[in-house]
Amino acid sequence: MTGINDTHLIRHAVVGDTTFVLLGTAHVSPESVADVRREIDAGTYDALAIELCDTRYNAMTDPKALEKLDLFEILRQGKAGMVMASLALGAYQQRLAQQFDIRPGAELEAAATGAKRLGLPLWLIDREIGTTLKRVYRNVPWWQRYSIFTGLISSLLSRTEVSSEDIERLKQGDMLESTFSEFAAGSASLYTPLIDERDQFMAARLLEAQQTAENGPPKRVLAVVGAGHLEGLERSLSEGLAEPAATRAELERIPKPARWPKLLPWIVVAIILVGFGIGFSRGTDLGLQLVLDWVLINGALCAFGVALARAHPVTVIGSFFAAPLTSLNPTVGAGMVAGGIELAMRRPRVADFRELREAVADWRGWWRNRVARTLLVFLFASIGSAAGTYLAGFRIFGQLV
Repeated sequence: MTGINDTHLIRHAVVGDTTFVLLGTAHVSPESVADVRREIDAGTYDALAIELCDTRYNAMTDPKALEKLDLFEILRQGKAGMVMASLALGAYQQRLAQQFDIRPGAELEAAATGAKRLGLPLWLIDREIGTTLKRVYRNVPWWQRYSIFTGLISSLLSRTEVSSEDIERLKQGDMLESTFSEFAAGSASLYTPLIDERDQFMAARLLEAQQTAENGPPKRVLAVVGAGHLEGLERSLSEGLAEPAATRAELERIPKPARWPKLLPWIVVAIILVGFGIGFSRGTDLGLQLVLDWVLINGALCAFGVALARAHPVTVIGSFFAAPLTSLNPTVGAGMVAGGIELAMRRPRVADFRELREAVADWRGWWRNRVARTLLVFLFASIGSAAGTYLAGFRIFGQLV
């Protein structure tokens, strides 16, 4: 290909009888779309690979994918936080599209369309977005997770426009890395799962696909990836992976969480119950006062959080009574109960699912869209109940000391 400029680069890696042509693109550059189309038409390729996972590919090709979400199951299975994180990342990309009239990832869609037009196999080589987010979370030390969480919340509610510096970073790097850099720039613990691991994962997927190709190893494969992955992907392919399948499996594994975070809620419950016991042993009036403090503080803060999400009045009332009970049972969260009540009172319409991505691009859309608002109810109820648990706990033991 000729005319290489700052919007794309091209590298070659030869593995066995296969030449991998790595086309690095800028996810927010219209020129990258033309570059991809030109390379597909000019080259003789046996397969095309793109930097997408199944989930992101389906979201790109199936406009109705979000309509198939089962919100209640998401809440019940504790996946609401992951869905909100994915929506926050999508909101950043949607703001790019609206502000600069650029559709992020259009060059990947052009590559997929080109593969279909020419009848070529299309390989989806990126790691699942959910797996990447979980490994990011587990890779970051627990004391740094607060900054990511607060940064994510600020990203959800951001009114600011995307800066020109962010655009330049996107032209040179990776969409996920640039999105996270809004609130976690320069973090080595983020770089490993976001970039380095994905370089290795994509190399492993390419080698696996090469080895298992139906008609034998292809002669030439075009891989369209973000420019930020070129160097690492080329290095991984050139150095080789002894067991691509084993490498992929290891990079898909979710590290086991530490045990103490799971034990902490039960320890807190035990301490609170001990406090109640001590209070009643000193007198019925004191014991009842401690229980009343627990109910009022825990319930009020949870209800306040739910009210901030502009939940239905029944949800606010239900959250007030549910929080003091769920806080004493770590297996059931106040957020799940509040979200379930909100779903029952304001069932999302088909249009809410269809318009979800566009709605969350603007901070006000989180309150207007019923799907997004249900997720906010879950989040704010969880935060309010957690705050109420600790504040009420300090209040109780303050009266016992």
